[in-house]
Amino acid sequence: MSTRPGRASRITTNVALLLGALLTSLPFFWMIFSSVKPRKESVAHPPSLLPKHPTLEFFGQLFTQLNFGQYLANTLVVVAIGFVGMFLMAMAGYAFAKFRFKGRGVMFATVLATMMIPAQVTMIPTYLILNSVGLTNTLLGIALPTLVGAFSIFLFRQFMTTIPDEVLEAARIDGAGELRIFVSIVLPMSKPILAVQTVLTFIAGWNSFLWPLVVAGDQSRYTLSVGLALLNQQISTNPSLQMAGAAVMVVPILIVFIVFQRHIVQGFTLSGLK
Repeated sequence: MSTRPGRASRITTNVALLLGALLTSLPFFWMIFSSVKPRKESVAHPPSLLPKHPTLEFFGQLFTQLNFGQYLANTLVVVAIGFVGMFLMAMAGYAFAKFRFKGRGVMFATVLATMMIPAQVTMIPTYLILNSVGLTNTLLGIALPTLVGAFSIFLFRQFMTTIPDEVLEAARIDGAGELRIFVSIVLPMSKPILAVQTVLTFIAGWNSFLWPLVVAGDQSRYTLSVGLALLNQQISTNPSLQMAGAAVMVVPILIVFIVFQRHIVQGFTLSGLK
């Protein structure tokens, strides 16, 4: 008798969660379906969710007429440079977690203190520095300021403190160098936090807007987010084309999240153990 109220409660909870998920995902499905609607259907009243005559015309227009192919290539380069930074942040987190050296606590506190500084405060000095070395209006100049972040170093450090010191000492006794230990032992044991950082790094590079807009003086250096904003300013009467551009921005992020979702919660949980 006592199991029936519990079962009813679970069913009610599941139904409520399902309804919430459907309401939350409705704008996403509206974007996807609108991106394959002919323009006549996208401006029709009353609007309809499903397209009657689906077409991929506007996706082709993005890449053949509106230079989205160049924007996509630029964004992928920025993301790739960001993954180099993720490797560097993993090394920094490993050093703070497993090495004992003078001033470690002060240095780590200084790194964390940088999280309180808004990016807008350092934007002008960063621009002046990059301009002095000729890196403005370059993809490297777009990627460099976000190459290393205090929050990511903190996550790596917190996770790597959970790696047993005995494993590392055994590798040192066997003659392994620190770089080999890091690559062959620490990184494979850090898959959950690497999955978290992969998603965060990808999102940061993929969605970068303000800094590329400031640094890139040439339209050929724009990223996808800047190109999408430019598209919305240039074309205001074609919702299907705008939705197609939005889909190009959003769908890859969802794919990356789905691929790594199994490790994300585990990575955040283990990062907070110590």
